[in-house]
Amino acid sequence: MKKKILHTIAQVALPCLTIGAQIATSLKHPEFGLILNLCAQPFWLYSSWRAFKEADQIWILITTIIFTIITILGIVNYWFFS
Repeated sequence: MKKKILHTIAQVALPCLTIGAQIATSLKHPEFGLILNLCAQPFWLYSSWRAFKEADQIWILITTIIFTIITILGIVNYWFFS
């Protein structure tokens, strides 16, 4: 039951947060885009972990980890070095 609830939350949060991040960035608000994107990353990590465990999709997981690191570096760069 707990796994199904987490799966449902991830299925709703992924498009909402990711599309919201893209919209914020395209409307020239990269600071909000980065924050929304970072908020989406736990759900991406969860989904890519499931894809790895259930279908051996290791590169989805690796790509998601790299993208999460890049997003964190983008936040650090935007707020601390701009």
